[in-house]
Amino acid sequence: MATNESYLEKKVISIGTVCELTGLSERRIRYYEERKLIFPERTNRGIRKYSFTDVERLMDIANKREEGIQTAEIRKEYLKEKKYNERTMREQVIRGQLNAYFRTRE
Repeated sequence: MATNESYLEKKVISIGTVCELTGLSERRIRYYEERKLIFPERTNRGIRKYSFTDVERLMDIANKREEGIQTAEIRKEYLKEKKYNERTMREQVIRGQLNAYFRTRE
């Protein structure tokens, strides 16, 4: 059975449905893609597909834009979050490896 994370990350939603869910126009969503804030997958025919995580991110972007935050600042914030998450994951892996190593030594 798939985990919730993989379910949320699966790119299966069309841009039309994303528009309905978020209230954003196709043009606005494409603009956020151009600004490298969102990364839909493309089918062989070039159709954009989004995940539920992408929809959540688009809502977050729209809220931040309403607050007056520029897209460049939003992108910097997302990059910081990504680096933090990657570092945290790496630390968790190392901790797990150390724990496993020392447990086998007991």
